Amino acid sequence: MNKKLNLLSLTALVISSMLGAGVFSLPQNMAVVASPIALIIGWIITGIGIIFLSTSMLLLHKLKPNLTGGIFAYARDGFGELIGFCSAWGYWLCAVIANVSYLVIVCSALSFFTDNSKHIIFGNGNTWQALLFSSLLLWLIHFLLLQGTQTASIINIIATFGKLFPLTIFIILAIISFNFKQFNFDLIGQTLDTSLLIQVKNTMLITLWVFIGVEGAIILSSKAKNKNDVKKATLLAVIIALCIYLSVTLLSFGIMKRIDLSSMRNPSMAGLMQIFIGSWGNIFIALGLIISVCGAYLSWTIMAAEVPWIAAKNNMFPKCLSKQNMYHTPVNALWLTSSSMQIFLIFIWLTAIDYNYLLTLASEMILVPYFLVGAYLLKISLQNKISITNIFIGLGSCIYGLWLLYAAGFIHLLLSLILYIPGLILLLLTKIYNPTILIFNQKEKIIFIILLFGSLLALYLVIK
Repeated sequence: MNKKLNLLSLTALVISSMLGAGVFSLPQNMAVVASPIALIIGWIITGIGIIFLSTSMLLLHKLKPNLTGGIFAYARDGFGELIGFCSAWGYWLCAVIANVSYLVIVCSALSFFTDNSKHIIFGNGNTWQALLFSSLLLWLIHFLLLQGTQTASIINIIATFGKLFPLTIFIILAIISFNFKQFNFDLIGQTLDTSLLIQVKNTMLITLWVFIGVEGAIILSSKAKNKNDVKKATLLAVIIALCIYLSVTLLSFGIMKRIDLSSMRNPSMAGLMQIFIGSWGNIFIALGLIISVCGAYLSWTIMAAEVPWIAAKNNMFPKCLSKQNMYHTPVNALWLTSSSMQIFLIFIWLTAIDYNYLLTLASEMILVPYFLVGAYLLKISLQNKISITNIFIGLGSCIYGLWLLYAAGFIHLLLSLILYIPGLILLLLTKIYNPTILIFNQKEKIIFIILLFGSLLALYLVIK
């Protein structure tokens, strides 16, 4: 019953993890913060950075095959129990928030079919009708995944090809309609009234957002039919995704002025497609987005449930989360993940948070776990005097991670600490129940106190 995933399944899973809702909103998201030149620079930095990061993960997967789960397992082995726990918690929350954002954007896409100026049903995905629909979809997929990941992977392959079709059509039509004079109108973004460096900096969380999920094959390496397929699936997915992202964003600036793109409603690709083929463009892209997001949602739910399951197996999360059902699905971890997403959906309905805010929040939660990947590779490469190539890749990944932390800004990182409060409370309760779990040294105890007070301070600043 525990069928393994082949190369096609793994590649589809990674592509689906990355190609979710973000790609359909990229034209507007990028136009708000950057000019064409800044975009080109931003994508070059991101492309190089993601290659460094994904290569670091693949090297660690080879060097440390005993560390299942990737990312947070590396953080724990390299920097101690507390950092490992925080990395696992941050990564899991990123996955939860990413999935919630997918549900929000699906409802926003449905509004193209149901809403008009006088009658709002789904709106921006944060109405009560959207809450009900998102909740229904959430629990339908939850019970599907209880039947095992193989069932989900077959659906995911279909969804991956389903999403690539509208994206390919959009790119072809954009190439045909591309106007170089339009693209060249404001190359350096004078109308933005910000420096080129700031523009590039402001693209970083957006470009990172659309690549989150690159580690999917590594996290699910234990379910791979052939371990060599993990590397192939990761590199194939990165190349395919980068080509699509570059095409979608840069070609859009040859269709419409930046200022007009920036004011478009998301998913902005729908508005551009309407220019190409008329009113059917909205429907075409909206359907493509819904298929795309359902595939990405499946991938991310599988990975999100895998994180607390692996963490529990390694005595980082409560032991009850390590339970599997007859289909080898981490049943309690999946229930925790789905319940948390339900809470977030209710919170979004109460606060009217939109997709763009969720995008930023999810990106911020992944920054430290990603940075620790490069830091761990660099650490063990220097300690064990592994090849200069590994040191170079680890250093490059660290530099990219530090750049992302700088791009996020201190205030945003401080506010993201609020989401660590439940994790720190869970950690305290877990240690009270089982004192032998996560044994901290004196240094880690001090770091824990600093993190707890920092989180509470951030919460106070928000409430104030």
